[in-house]
Amino acid sequence: MFPVTKVPGAILKSPLADNNEKQVWDNCKTDCLGSPVFTPIKADISGNITKIKAVYDTNPTKFRTLQNILEVEKEMYGAEWPKVGATLALMWLKRGLRFIQVFLQSICDGERDENHPNLIRVNATKAYEMALKKYHGWIVQKIFQAALYAAPYKSDFLKALSKGQNVTEEECLEKIRLFLVNYTATIDVIYEMYTRMNAELNYKV
Repeated sequence: MFPVTKVPGAILKSPLADNNEKQVWDNCKTDCLGSPVFTPIKADISGNITKIKAVYDTNPTKFRTLQNILEVEKEMYGAEWPKVGATLALMWLKRGLRFIQVFLQSICDGERDENHPNLIRVNATKAYEMALKKYHGWIVQKIFQAALYAAPYKSDFLKALSKGQNVTEEECLEKIRLFLVNYTATIDVIYEMYTRMNAELNYKV
């Protein structure tokens, strides 16, 4: 279960053992998604964080964990649940975060277009197909495909992630790999929670 702490960006923490908590997500910042290709995803993530945090702020003690929020909303909304509230926002948030996870993992795994090795279209396409495509209608899918042509070069993307630090590409990739360990585990647990609570919806937008 994930405590939601009252910090800008809706920091999420995951208890790894007993009462000890380790911060898994520094926060849900999407600064690395500066390219136009990521604009809709970045906006969706930020919007859903705001919705979840708004619910949390109404009663931080009652809504100590994300699971608490889902359980309370399930009882409160009845037949409307899970199509409402923070439950719906978290459902879409986890998909956006899964997109980031698959995208970064694909880059770290060295997946690329051999004819254009410095482009990240292959990585972004894989992430979109795995995390979001099945939930998008034809029009939204076409918008994403068109936006792919504005995807940055991998070298520029990694440089942006480095925040001006003088590090090699491999050093940057190693930091991403370390980040992905807990990040991926956290997202997996949220997905498992939705499956366990039968809260997943498969409609298209």
